[in-house]
Amino acid sequence: MNSAIRGHLTFANLKYGGDEFARISTVSLFVAFSCGNALAQEAADDLSQKLANPLASLISVPFQNNFDFEAGANGDGFAYTVNIQPVIPFELNDDWNLITRTIIPVGYRDYLPGGDVAGLGDINASFFLSPKNSGPGGLIWGAGPVFLLPTATDDFLGSGKLGLGPTAVGLVQQGPWTAGALANHIWSVAGPKDRSDVSVSLLQPFASYNFGGGTSASLSIDANYDWYNEQWTVPINFGVSQVFTVGHQAMSFQIGGRYYADAPAGGPEWGLRTTLTLLFPQ
Repeated sequence: MNSAIRGHLTFANLKYGGDEFARISTVSLFVAFSCGNALAQEAADDLSQKLANPLASLISVPFQNNFDFEAGANGDGFAYTVNIQPVIPFELNDDWNLITRTIIPVGYRDYLPGGDVAGLGDINASFFLSPKNSGPGGLIWGAGPVFLLPTATDDFLGSGKLGLGPTAVGLVQQGPWTAGALANHIWSVAGPKDRSDVSVSLLQPFASYNFGGGTSASLSIDANYDWYNEQWTVPINFGVSQVFTVGHQAMSFQIGGRYYADAPAGGPEWGLRTTLTLLFPQ
């Protein structure tokens, strides 16, 4: 149940082996870059830097595909999740912005005792109040509430609980480097009594480097802790991204992998990730 909060879900009948998926991802990356018109280097670098900043004045709609392997009791299970993650900034006044970040997971898993499960997971919605001007040392920060909405279409894909809590993010950007961390904690506040309560913390340190021309590499750790079950889930993610255009539409494509440094019993061991992001500069 809490795995749905962490986004480790799956979606139906995409059972690719690691080698086959690697070939498919390579072809997808080549096609995306070949079809896209190269942006001017300055514009591409600007978009790449804004993508690395979760509080930037940039509307983006990522479609993040997560493929996880070696899950389940026998270690041969497969999981897929597509996270649709629109990020929309709003200008409140001359000094403050409000940035909304929503995660809509749709997934499939093939290793559950009752058989395959597919559907919508719990939606996670965060709201960051952020000053327009950076603080001391170039610190960019935002803070506000986060909500867990019980939208899952199957008990295995969500908690069944309404949850809320605080969230905050802070980062600095110096030259080609971006480094920072996002954190939140969610408690359940309503929902069926026969479902487990929720108390989950997330700490997500991240760093990225912009090579120029819209190309960047990133590293992040999604450290989740379930306080009721006293269990960590710690995937370490690495990816390489490229900004490009198709027609007049600016986009970014990322491909990478992940290793689970810690996970609950039956959790995956490793995974692959591709993300196609639609960009709408303001």
